[in-house]
Amino acid sequence: MSSFRKALKSRQKNHHERSQPGFRKHLGLLEKKKDYKLRADDYHKKQNTLAALRKKALEKNPDEFYFKMINSQLQDGVHAPKKAKDEVVEATEEQKKMMRTQDIKYVEMKRVAEAKKIERMKAELHLLDADSKQKNCHTFFVDSKKDVQSFDLACHLKTAPELVDRVYNRPTLETLETKSIQGAVQARSMKTMAKERKHQYKILSQRIDREKKLFVISQKIQTRKDLQDNNKKVKVKKETPNAAAIYKFKAKRKR
Repeated sequence: MSSFRKALKSRQKNHHERSQPGFRKHLGLLEKKKDYKLRADDYHKKQNTLAALRKKALEKNPDEFYFKMINSQLQDGVHAPKKAKDEVVEATEEQKKMMRTQDIKYVEMKRVAEAKKIERMKAELHLLDADSKQKNCHTFFVDSKKDVQSFDLACHLKTAPELVDRVYNRPTLETLETKSIQGAVQARSMKTMAKERKHQYKILSQRIDREKKLFVISQKIQTRKDLQDNNKKVKVKKETPNAAAIYKFKAKRKR
């Protein structure tokens, strides 16, 4: 069966569209089917667009209002927006200086507010580590190397071995025996508290970064303002003539 298909395919011929005959060369290029297809598609597209516009015009509500009706005008047969009556007036140097001053005051106000919030959060958190891992080193001094090998940290601190790694709230064995434990004891509640504490530390670090960025922005605005003020002073000095030169000029004119 496959050999029959191959034999059948080999007998097939490629049929090409005929070219323009010689005696019709003066009429130009003969239109092929692909050329007709492009022309027909373009024609139908235009007809569909005209039909859609005609339908939209028939279904239009005569009482409908658009702001473009009063905000546009015809210029050489083309709709164009009307020019604004109140043209934008450029700000003067004094107005720009006032705006820069207001910007500095606003940025400084936000920075002070962030600093106050940071101080409040530091007072509430007491700078405790959320992961219960000590960042600083606590050094203990012993007399000999033998004492170093036999050194027991829990015994030295007089606390339970489970509480050695804690940075805060590390009670002694005497305190644990005499006093009752206050606060969260269950593992689930302690885990929730640790998660909340970690979230608070994250917010604190974000606020510290924001306060630093606001400080940098205020410094940049102040520097730009000072530079522009200095440039203005230099221009005024160059434009203002010297009093001695004016006096000499007047004396020459009198002579």
